[in-house]
Amino acid sequence: MSTPVTSGGPIERVGVVGLGIMGRPMAANLLKAGFRVTVFNRSPGPAEGLVAAGAEAGASPADVARRAQAVITMLPDTPDVEAVLFGPEGVAEGAGRGAVVIDMSTISPSATERFAARLAERGVAMLDAPVSGGDQGAIAGTLAIMVGGDEATFTRCRPIFGALGKNVVHMGGHGNGQRTKLVNNLVGALHVVAMSEGLAFARELGLDPARVLDVVSSGAAGSWMLTHLAPRVLREDLAPGFMIRLQRKDLRLASEAMSGLAVEFPAAQLALDLFTRAETSGLGALGTQGLIRLYAKA
Repeated sequence: MSTPVTSGGPIERVGVVGLGIMGRPMAANLLKAGFRVTVFNRSPGPAEGLVAAGAEAGASPADVARRAQAVITMLPDTPDVEAVLFGPEGVAEGAGRGAVVIDMSTISPSATERFAARLAERGVAMLDAPVSGGDQGAIAGTLAIMVGGDEATFTRCRPIFGALGKNVVHMGGHGNGQRTKLVNNLVGALHVVAMSEGLAFARELGLDPARVLDVVSSGAAGSWMLTHLAPRVLREDLAPGFMIRLQRKDLRLASEAMSGLAVEFPAAQLALDLFTRAETSGLGALGTQGLIRLYAKA
């Protein structure tokens, strides 16, 4: 068994656990930036191309952590992150004192705070650093990254973030990166609802949706979703950059964070209801633009 890396200096060795739509291109960009990268995925297939490009293959999350100064996790939900960090052969078993865990998943802010406290007991720092920009942003290395955690740790990890994104903002303490991401995903989900309903409305009015999109997206109603996702809807390209089931999960997390607040958020509930309906209708694996299917004629 290899000895865990314990260096507190500049980070040269980075692990990536979770090589899905986002994690795999992010690992590739770290390689291109000159980091020594060790990767692990539950199914080995996604790691093969990265290993061919120069990454090392870890046998487990713990093995990745033993070889790295910082370990990035990019996983679907809170239970997945907890299992990878603290389960058998998890990251916590392999990480040396002075190591950093950077969770770039979108998970519960309160759970993030608990995970950071548990890791701190082992001498391991944690940053929550969820991202926005979808698969194209991950491929291009232009993600927006919202970071929670200790500022000194954030500063130490800036070269890592620089390889992955263009707008990197420290949001404060543990959990604040996740809280910011919930705001981001709520706004994004509402834009998807607006885009889907607008295109469906145009169709039902007998208008040419492509012409409507051309003029509306250049005016006050323009949005990232209209620019990037609406053309895919018109091409009937519903492949995921971000899945409906994950958007529903994020809206559920936002709804939980809203519980007990003094302000009501009715549009958030509407979005959650629509994405829940889409998932229960069998659309969960489609990209979020697949919400348009809810507006199909019976």
